[in-house]
Amino acid sequence: MAPRRTRATERDRSRRVLSQNFLADPAAVARIVAAARPGPGDLLLEVGAGRGRLTRALAARCGRLVAYEIDPVAAADLAVTCADLPGVTLRRADFLAADPPAEPFAVVGNIPWSLTAAVVRWCLAADRLRSATLLTQLEYARKRTGHAGRWSRLTVLTWPGYAWRLAGTVPRAAFRPVPRVDAGILRLDRRAEPLLPPGEWPAYRRLVEVGFGGVGGGVAASLSRHRPRARVDAALRAVRLDRDALPGEVWPEQWITLHRLLR
Repeated sequence: MAPRRTRATERDRSRRVLSQNFLADPAAVARIVAAARPGPGDLLLEVGAGRGRLTRALAARCGRLVAYEIDPVAAADLAVTCADLPGVTLRRADFLAADPPAEPFAVVGNIPWSLTAAVVRWCLAADRLRSATLLTQLEYARKRTGHAGRWSRLTVLTWPGYAWRLAGTVPRAAFRPVPRVDAGILRLDRRAEPLLPPGEWPAYRRLVEVGFGGVGGGVAASLSRHRPRARVDAALRAVRLDRDALPGEVWPEQWITLHRLLR
């Protein structure tokens, strides 16, 4: 007998559209809270609060929490879960359309994975952001944090002002419904002291964009189109890079040194 097909409900369709995978494992919740390190005076913004399992744990550790949940069904459950938490403000709204607070704040969340890039862009553009602790697909977190010695363009571009690291992993079995892949806890911290003066950031970013431009394959070939080859070779030797090194193989600290040597 062929398996019976059931009609997808509106709730099922909503979960797929919103990339909803709710945390169901208390140990995973504790791991995220530990990575976020909220303090009693902190203002937190939670992205994709869902039914509030992570919300309650965060609220117990921070001063104020603004929880965003756009799904009306999940938002109704969230309101019940957080009814006895005076420090929590619920917003049934699109986090990406919200204005960042005018005071220092941190972002935490089990974010919709389909919106990971957009949430990261929002965080990087927020002037008063101190940190972001985001539960993403594990491969995305690895890509942004130099897994296996390879670095992404976005990480290198923002490295003078932000530190990126993989703060832990969460197995797929910790979610309901269970996704196809494991998750990573991506931690993004604004540096108290930038690694370059802000006035040098535009020139640094231009150098990185040229290096990642792909002309000639390696970083040396790309940079040599805009700088004298002898200077590029000397700079590469100073940071102990071969001429055939690919842009993603160059560590962020090496990019900063290359900028200083070639500016």
